[in-house]
Amino acid sequence: MDSIYPYVFEMPVYARIWPDTSSLAEPYWINVEYRPFHAQLHISYKPVNGNLAGYLDDAHTLVNKHIPKASAISQQEFINPAAKVYGLVYEIKGSDAASPCQFYLTDSTSRFVRGALYFDVIPNNDSLAPVIEFLRDDIRHMINTFRWKKTG
Repeated sequence: MDSIYPYVFEMPVYARIWPDTSSLAEPYWINVEYRPFHAQLHISYKPVNGNLAGYLDDAHTLVNKHIPKASAISQQEFINPAAKVYGLVYEIKGSDAASPCQFYLTDSTSRFVRGALYFDVIPNNDSLAPVIEFLRDDIRHMINTFRWKKTG
């Protein structure tokens, strides 16, 4: 994906990107639509101005909101010093968990991105398990190919 956004990543051919037009959307927020799977990856972007700790706390809080419906939440650190991309990927397990995969990425100084996968159906992650794992692989690839565009 190459775009007007301050970040780029590779995505599968069956996915489409739409600007987030919700009332809460900010510049460079997008939705990656996985139409064949009735799923969307909501991606929000925030410039960091000395407030990275707050964004990290918010990301952690949003993951923790799934605790009542989750049977397990695991996290995996992501570090790519060459691209200055650092973050955490959360896998949220449980048949009624609304978002089975969330992550955040940052350059640790000026940019922050958060992503959350949601389905357009009532959560039943036991039956969605093969699709969830398939999309987690796509999201891992997206994260592995994620790059910040040069600014200025």
